Amino acid sequence: MIYLDNAATTMQKPQAVIDAVVAAMSSMGNAGRGANEASLSASRVIYDARERLASLFHAESPRQIAFTCNSTESLNIAIKGSLRPGDHVITTMLEHNSVLRPLYLLQEQGVDLSIIPSDAKGRIDYADFEKAIRPETRVIVCTHGSNLTGNKVDIARVGAIAKAHGIRFIVDASQTAGVFPIDVQEMHIDILCFTGHKGLLGPQGTGGLYVREGISLPPLKSGGSGVDTYNTHHPQLMPTALEAGTLNGHGIAGLAAGVGYIMETGMDHIRETEQRYMWMFYHGIKDIPGVKVYGDFDTQDRCPIVTLNIGDYDSSEVSDELLMTYGISTRPGAHCAPLMHKALGTVEQGAVRFSFSHFNTEEEVKAAIAAIEELSKEE
Repeated sequence: MIYLDNAATTMQKPQAVIDAVVAAMSSMGNAGRGANEASLSASRVIYDARERLASLFHAESPRQIAFTCNSTESLNIAIKGSLRPGDHVITTMLEHNSVLRPLYLLQEQGVDLSIIPSDAKGRIDYADFEKAIRPETRVIVCTHGSNLTGNKVDIARVGAIAKAHGIRFIVDASQTAGVFPIDVQEMHIDILCFTGHKGLLGPQGTGGLYVREGISLPPLKSGGSGVDTYNTHHPQLMPTALEAGTLNGHGIAGLAAGVGYIMETGMDHIRETEQRYMWMFYHGIKDIPGVKVYGDFDTQDRCPIVTLNIGDYDSSEVSDELLMTYGISTRPGAHCAPLMHKALGTVEQGAVRFSFSHFNTEEEVKAAIAAIEELSKEE
């Protein structure tokens, strides 16, 4: 199989990640739940992961990194912990349901919601953020990169707007963490939400969030923490404040190895390789009759994603044919990005997403181009 569904999860992991998970499965105890070597070893591995992520994102301290199961859990903690009835929040049409659904729920509870529109190429006007701000605006939350079009958001620019108005800035880095440089200090990010199983090359069931020092978030869950047992309330110090129960230590060991691999290999090398495959594919299919490509390709710096349709074919039919006939794995449908599909005019048809990894090859990209050429002739 030619795997071109890396925006959903990076299936091909570095051997170091696999080795780290296997080693953890045979040696790791429960971090913070004992003074035995197995427990202490788990604590060391988890702290090492915090240190690596704090370094990657330029956090003030490893204590500001809390682990979760994925971006969805991180975003729920960040969004629901930052807003109350009567508050106003700003987001964009580019967002994944991991952002939209928590916001819609809060809207039903009395939070006022403004959504920045996008054009037919999935681009937003940054001036719209300034126009949407009100005295009661408490939060701006937006993605760093669209999982549907691959368009990137200039989060440093949005962060500067938020900082100038004293507004909390929450960023969804699901598609960019591990691939694009993120400096939470320079970009004025207050809360960064990330998942482990995509660009960070870790196992599924891992993720986390960075929370700026001085920001207090109520926990989404409370329970065992391994410390302060006789306190009737969950501990408030980071990172324990947001980590109730046993962590996925085995997965976090793999996540730490994934971050280590990125640092050793070089994020720039990984990104440039993925973008090279993306541009190779785009230039190979963009002029094929019947093929329509979505997103802004006037900008060179974009996520390694190309999303398309062939004529009036349903995206699921095209994706199934790619898999069954050509052995190419892609993602059809709505991609959990309903507002973006409205902007693109693809609500009924959906779209076929190709997303690239640095583990792909030029031969695989050429095979994908040839498959689209053949399928378009049948349209």
